[in-house]
Amino acid sequence: MSKESQKGTSQKSSNECLKYSVGADIGKEKFDACISSIDKDQCVKVVATKAFKNCTGGFNEFFKWQQNKCKLSVPVVFAMEATGVYYEQLAWFLHRKEEYLSVILPNKAKKYMQCLGIKSKNDKIDSIGLSRMAAEQRLEPWNAPSESIVELRAITRYRESLQESRTRFNNQLSALKSGEFVSAEIEASLKEMISLLDQQIKQTKKQIEQKLALDERLKRGAEILTEIKGVSSISVATVLAETNCFEMFSNKNQLTSYSGYDVIENQSGNHVGKTKISKKGNAHLRRIMHMPALNVVAYGEPVFVKLYERVFDRTKVKMKGYVAVQRELLCLMYALWKKDEKYDRGYYLRGSKLPAMQS
Repeated sequence: MSKESQKGTSQKSSNECLKYSVGADIGKEKFDACISSIDKDQCVKVVATKAFKNCTGGFNEFFKWQQNKCKLSVPVVFAMEATGVYYEQLAWFLHRKEEYLSVILPNKAKKYMQCLGIKSKNDKIDSIGLSRMAAEQRLEPWNAPSESIVELRAITRYRESLQESRTRFNNQLSALKSGEFVSAEIEASLKEMISLLDQQIKQTKKQIEQKLALDERLKRGAEILTEIKGVSSISVATVLAETNCFEMFSNKNQLTSYSGYDVIENQSGNHVGKTKISKKGNAHLRRIMHMPALNVVAYGEPVFVKLYERVFDRTKVKMKGYVAVQRELLCLMYALWKKDEKYDRGYYLRGSKLPAMQS
């Protein structure tokens, strides 16, 4: 083939291919990758698939493989799921190379796969699905968290695990004391563990407060959000750490879905089932919002007291009322942060609604 013919063929291919999309399904030890292309007729074609080790050497091999396969001068989009912490090293690797990367929430990727009618599930199939999703849709780029946010998230999650351990040991101690025969050695050991955990929990509180004080943006956020009576700096730190200072969301519906507070209805024809929250989201957020929701009602914050009473009167279930308060309180924190406004209690006493962002 002549050079002119080769050039014409290359130009034709470039015109037909709109972009490459690279999907990566991340596991602890390895990740599966799939490269797809989409043409002007919106047809998606799998270019190549391969598995790599989830380490620096695997990342370099993956990037070289992607460069060799994506030969045309068209955009390349990378996509992966936010699966625990296993995706983060590859995400930062691509971010430092200034590649277009989108990190997708797991429930969003799952729904997309269901729409395609794919019933089987394995790492390779998931990577193909992510690749196709990135090819067909315009996914939002990943907003990499700052070092302060990453460190703050690590501390708040460590504090959460310490509290869970303390609760477990405390329950064991209570059960031991309720028995007919009590082992003094085991009782002393459990008390010692609980005391050590209490010390570590206090230490994490100091570390969190230091992180908030050293970062001007986080410090300002803590000052704004703790104006709500019943919301502590620990709660604020956890919420900001888990949401990357709300950078992941453009409206409150996205936030409630991410945190698992989105409402699921079960109604069809004459059948009316239970309405409940999905709980398919960030469990760390739901856990930390439990105590502030109790506090704002106990301290008499007017808008939340009215919400709690309204839901309780309708359902006769206290926890449903508190869950509704958790959801609305999280949306309020989001709105105040985005608008950089302090909480004005008198504003709501005059009957105004929460300053929730537009959906």
